[in-house]
Amino acid sequence: MFHTRLRSEVFLGVNSVSSSENIERLGDQSSNMCDRVAYRGVKIIRGLADLFFRERYGHRAVILESIAAVPGMVGGLLLHFKMIRHVRDDQGWIREMLDQAENERMHLMTFLEIAKPSIFDRILIVIAQLGFSVLYFFGYLLFPHTAHRFIAYLEDEAVTSYTHYLEEIDSGRHENGPAPQVAIDYWNMTEGSTLRDVVLLVREDEARHRDVNHGFSDCLSGVVEAYRPPRMMTVHHG
Repeated sequence: MFHTRLRSEVFLGVNSVSSSENIERLGDQSSNMCDRVAYRGVKIIRGLADLFFRERYGHRAVILESIAAVPGMVGGLLLHFKMIRHVRDDQGWIREMLDQAENERMHLMTFLEIAKPSIFDRILIVIAQLGFSVLYFFGYLLFPHTAHRFIAYLEDEAVTSYTHYLEEIDSGRHENGPAPQVAIDYWNMTEGSTLRDVVLLVREDEARHRDVNHGFSDCLSGVVEAYRPPRMMTVHHG
């Protein structure tokens, strides 16, 4: 079982591109039937993505990030209303969820510059986002602990996808071009940074989101009594 093992230093300005090299996936952390359903659901999504995108990692990232930007906003909204109804503190959960949504949106803006999606890709983004938003809204409303576990598993698969992306770049099968300006500005990267540097930082973000959502789910499931996510800040590498 996952026990809120967090790497808060990622967003406290002390990590670097070199420290992002050794990120690994966690795999199945299921402890009950709902967790197993969430895990299998994510595996099905992963299989469909592999079938459709194959080695087009830039386009895969565009679709992935357009969906990944949804849960934090939906969860944050629903939790905001719940905290108002119950008149109690959220322990930093709402801000964390909204920060994750913003972080994923910036991932999307970055990969839009890299992949240059076609009209078909953009239509697919709209369909995927609308469908997932509705499903996740009701999923979080009814089973918030499972919703967070589902997102943790999804982020773990993102770690795997970006690891494969890095392997493609390192092998020379994918060009290691310059980092987009939007990425340089957002992560305060040094001039001359490359696509590989961007993918490393995005993977680090996804690993942190995974860890935090496992922490949320553990708390809601009663595995831990209380959980406050670490403060999330933009990383400075310059």
